[in-house]
Amino acid sequence: MLQRLVLDARGIREFLGGPEVRAMVDGVAEDVRARVRAKLPPGTLVRTRKYTTDRGAASVTIADVRGMGWQARDGVLTRAAGELGIEVRDWRAGR
Repeated sequence: MLQRLVLDARGIREFLGGPEVRAMVDGVAEDVRARVRAKLPPGTLVRTRKYTTDRGAASVTIADVRGMGWQARDGVLTRAAGELGIEVRDWRAGR
């Protein structure tokens, strides 16, 4: 039975900020982007934006004025992420 668990916060922080996690996040963002594009009319621009907070992060955006409607009506972004096993939550809801 586990008697004591000590987390290496510095090591975890270094790992999450490292190139392996960055590559994984970027790859998943591109996978989401491809799935979103498949759900939209041909020629619709879908962008990924790669950025860094305390770790690698990325966003996927439909760069079309109709994008909000497609998300509201069909949930194209949410469904594309869900198909990859990504849990999508309202950021305003907290944890």
